[in-house]
Amino acid sequence: MVMKKTLLTLMVIAVYVLHQDFWNWRTAHPIIFGILPVGLAYQAGYSILAAIMMAVLVRFAWPKHLESAAPEKPASPPKEGRA
Repeated sequence: MVMKKTLLTLMVIAVYVLHQDFWNWRTAHPIIFGILPVGLAYQAGYSILAAIMMAVLVRFAWPKHLESAAPEKPASPPKEGRA
């Protein structure tokens, strides 16, 4: 359990560090696929990586107690009578 938390924490830190993208700040070259500047292509790839990371976090770090809650009883219908 501790190892899983450590690995997930390291994954979040690694994705955070990759988000900084300081190596592409000063250049628009090379052009990827003939139209995308390298920084934009990097951000597209980063977005896919972030989505994968969130899927992994939901799969392995989602709190189980949120899924096992008992359903609430429906409210009883109002009694008819004088208002």
